[in-house]
Amino acid sequence: MRDPRVLRWEPVCRAVTLLLGPYAEVVLHDPATDRVLEVWNPLTARGPGDPSALGDLDRLDPTDRDVYGPYEKLLADGRRLSSVSAVLRDDDGTPSVVLCVNLDRTPLERAAAVLSAFGAPTTPPPEPLFEADWSQRVDHVIGTHVRSTGRSVDRMTRQDRLAVLRALDEARVFAVRRAAPVVAQALRVSRSTVYGLLTELRAKG
Repeated sequence: MRDPRVLRWEPVCRAVTLLLGPYAEVVLHDPATDRVLEVWNPLTARGPGDPSALGDLDRLDPTDRDVYGPYEKLLADGRRLSSVSAVLRDDDGTPSVVLCVNLDRTPLERAAAVLSAFGAPTTPPPEPLFEADWSQRVDHVIGTHVRSTGRSVDRMTRQDRLAVLRALDEARVFAVRRAAPVVAQALRVSRSTVYGLLTELRAKG
C-alpha cells in the first residue's frame, strides 16, 4: 500500500515534472525516517527507501518560511542542478514531508553558450568588398548612431540627424548620384529635409 502522503502530494509532483519536462527531478522525502518516499523523473539512480540525508530540520532558518533555495547541487557526472526544497507540515505544524525540485541546468548552460557565441565580437568587413556598397554604408552609419544614442530613427532629434548626415558626408555617400533619396528613406524624412539639413551643415563648414 502506498504511503498516504505520496498519494496526497503526487498531483503536485507530477504537475511540476510535466511543466519542466525531462529536466526536473521531484523528490518526496520522509523527515521522520530520513528516507526517500518517491521520485518523479529521477536524475540519479536513487529511489523509494534510499537515504535522504536531509539533516536536522530544526537547524533551518525559520525566516525562510519552510522554502529554501534555489541552491546549487553537483552530480557525479558533472551536471549542475538548481534545487528548491519545501517543508510541508501537518495541521499541527509537524513536518510531514520535504518536497525537493532539482532542475538540470545543462540545457540552459548550452543555450547560454550558443548565445554567447553568436554575441561574440566580429571583425570589420573587408573594405575592398564593401567600399562600393554605399547603401550598406548608409545603414551602418545610421545604425551605429542609433546604438550609441539609444534613440531609434523615429525618435531622432535635429542634432541627431545633423550628426548622421555629417558622418555620411564625410564618408562621401552624397557624392553618389541619387543618394539623398535613399538617406531620406532610411531616416524616415522627406528629401527636402535632407537637402535642407545638408545645406545647413555645409554652410557651417
